[in-house]
Amino acid sequence: MMFRFETHDPETYRRKARLISLAMAGQLLVFGLLFSQLLVHAFGSSLWLNALGVLLGLIATSLVFAALKERPWMTEVRYVWQLKGHLSKVSGYLRTLREAVEEGNNSALHLLTFYHQGMAQLAELNGRTLDDDGELLAERLKVRQWRAERGLSEAVEGFDPQDLQAFKKS
Repeated sequence: MMFRFETHDPETYRRKARLISLAMAGQLLVFGLLFSQLLVHAFGSSLWLNALGVLLGLIATSLVFAALKERPWMTEVRYVWQLKGHLSKVSGYLRTLREAVEEGNNSALHLLTFYHQGMAQLAELNGRTLDDDGELLAERLKVRQWRAERGLSEAVEGFDPQDLQAFKKS
């Protein structure tokens, strides 16, 4: 399934991400305590029962958020989760992609462009800059130069995970 870049307001994303993180932490705390207390009440006091209660709280919290992830108010956070997942996939192929780009492979260049564009968008959404990584900046400039030399646009619209199958994982 094709992943396409979307435009989201960084402030809105950060605000929602903070609220959702706090809600998840609070929910985990409540569920963990609830399950622990129920287990201790039913079976007696035990460190293992308390740990099991926390584990059950984690599972319950995960299930609630899995059910809520498609809600409209989760749009920005869901998008960033997907972006991070795709960037993680591509990062496993970076060495191979870099070699293929050097050999003139346009598909590898497209994937490398997606990686740099995605990293830049992720940094922007998180309120960070990529200026502290000289190697990454140099490679990003090199990718832009290669795309210009080949008559390709500077940016890509998205990423098809199937494109990675042509390359070996590094």
